[in-house]
Amino acid sequence: MSTLKTLLRRPSVAISLLFIVAVVLLAIFAPWAAPFDPSEQFIEGLSLEGAPLPPDATYRMGTDLLGRDLLSRLLYGARTSLFIGLLANGIAVLIGTLVGLTAGFVRGWLGSVLMRFTDLMMAFPALLLAIALAAIFQPSVWIVALVIAMVNWVQIARVIYSETVALAARDFVEVERTLGASRLRILFSHLLPHLLPTILVWATLGISTTVLLEATLSFLGVGVQPPTPSWGNIIFESQTYFTSAPWLVLFPGAAIVALSLAFNLVGDALRDALDPTLKGRS
Repeated sequence: MSTLKTLLRRPSVAISLLFIVAVVLLAIFAPWAAPFDPSEQFIEGLSLEGAPLPPDATYRMGTDLLGRDLLSRLLYGARTSLFIGLLANGIAVLIGTLVGLTAGFVRGWLGSVLMRFTDLMMAFPALLLAIALAAIFQPSVWIVALVIAMVNWVQIARVIYSETVALAARDFVEVERTLGASRLRILFSHLLPHLLPTILVWATLGISTTVLLEATLSFLGVGVQPPTPSWGNIIFESQTYFTSAPWLVLFPGAAIVALSLAFNLVGDALRDALDPTLKGRS
C-alpha cells in the first residue's frame, strides 16, 4: 500500500495507472462497450466510391476499408493485444526467473550451460527470431504469445542470474547451509523473496515490450491473423489507406504508443520505489 501511495504521488504515473485500468476494463467489457460487432461490414460504412468513412456521429472513429466500425475493432483489439502481452510476458518472466535463479545458485557446469544458452539466445536479434518462429508455426493468438515469450526471457534471466550470484554469497545463505537447509528451501524461502521486487519491475516493464512486439509481428503479417482484431493487424490492413484515411492508422498507433508509454512509466516508477539505491535520483 505504501508503494502504491508513492507511485500515485507522481502525476504522470497516476495518469498512466488510470489509463491502464481504463484500457483493461474496456477490453474486458468490450462486448458491452463496443457499439457494433467488430466483424460486421456496413454498406453505409463506405462512401459511394467505396472508401472508408471519417469519424462521425455514428462511427466515432470512422470505418475501415471493409466498412467495419473502427472503434469496435479497437476495443476488441485491446483484448487481443493485452492478452498476448500479459500471457507472453508472464511466460517470459517465469522462464527467465527459473533459468537465472538456477544458474546463479547452482553454478558449476549446469549454471554455465544455462548461461551460455542464454548468451546464444541473446545473440539473435529478437525481432528476426520472432519472425522466423512465427513463420514456422501457424500463427494464432497462443502461438504468437509463445513466440514472443521465447525471445523475451533472456534479459530477465541475465538480471536474475546476477542478483542471485550476489545474494548466494551473503552471510544468511551460508548460515542456512550450515544449519542443513536444502537447496530448494534456500532458493524459494530465502533467495526468491529478495528477488521479488526485481521480478515485479521486469514483469511490468516487459508488458510494454510484448505489446510492441505483438503489434510489430501483426503489422508484418506473421502475428495475429484476421479476422481476429489486434492493434497491429488493424494498422497492417489499413496501411495502404494511410494518406487518404489517416484515422485508420492514427487511432491504433496512438493506442499502442500510449499503452506502452504507460507501462514504461509505471515500471520505471516501481523500480525507483522498490530499489532503495535509486531513491532520490528521479
